Amino acid sequence: MSEQISQRSNAWSRLRTSLGGELLAEFLGTAVIIMLGCGSVAVAVVGLPGSGRQSVAFGASNWLIIAFGWGIAVMFAVYMTAGVSGAHLNPAVTLAFAVRRKFAWAKVLPFWGAQVVGALAGAAVVYAVYHDAINVFNATQNPPLSRPDSLGTFSIFATFPAEYFGGGVWGPLLDQIVGTAILVGIIAALIDTRNNAPQSNMGPFLIGFVVVGIGLSFGTNAGYAINPARDLGPRLLTLFEGWGNKAFPGNGDWFSNYWWIPIAGPLIGGVVGILIYDLLIGQVLTARESALVQVEPEPGRVPAEEPSHRAGAE
Repeated sequence: MSEQISQRSNAWSRLRTSLGGELLAEFLGTAVIIMLGCGSVAVAVVGLPGSGRQSVAFGASNWLIIAFGWGIAVMFAVYMTAGVSGAHLNPAVTLAFAVRRKFAWAKVLPFWGAQVVGALAGAAVVYAVYHDAINVFNATQNPPLSRPDSLGTFSIFATFPAEYFGGGVWGPLLDQIVGTAILVGIIAALIDTRNNAPQSNMGPFLIGFVVVGIGLSFGTNAGYAINPARDLGPRLLTLFEGWGNKAFPGNGDWFSNYWWIPIAGPLIGGVVGILIYDLLIGQVLTARESALVQVEPEPGRVPAEEPSHRAGAE
């Protein structure tokens, strides 16, 4: 019996020190993003109105709750998992790093799986906590709404395009490409030690503020998923819990078959973002590192002495 326990313990230990440990970190980190991120949307949409703490309609202050909620969610999730898996927590980041950062292609699909399952688990926690608020919100609308008709409660979990796109595909797809390109490009800058990378473990804090910035500048276009797992995992939850065709194929009054855009757009945008950073910044840094060019001193400055000269003068 003791030998069997020892073997199970050793197998679990090997799992945690290999790819399995990285997948556990990606699962948990993505779940934390969704719990805090979707949780902030739930507060803004059904929590404040239903609790009696807000008497006015959804407005700019609610959007600030959402923007900062998602940024804080990403910040803490990165702090939690970066030392284990690198804190991708986003299939677009994983793909971009595989393309340009020598991340092993064999890990891409396992990372994607862990991220989507983590997002689904996080969404399930939010649903369990806000189940009553969601039902009351729908019941108190005029007229009362069933879940398949309730875009507001669906928006707690997954994204949809703005009405001004008129049901077109290109507008929201471009939004997701641009938003994710900004996210991944700035992440590349923040972790590039050849550049002016933040010190003292400030990277995750600033990455969180990147998400806040994207939410404040691009968020109303299509809900700024900028992460395929962030949309797909909670979207699966809404399918299981009765939001019907709002979830799949992603139909609403002014959009249809939308489910694939928050997946394809971020994957494209992540690769675009890291390619742009490497082309315009990364290759410049590489060239400067490898170039043996004598830089002329600024006018009025005395050229620095060679180390050998200084040693000889002492």
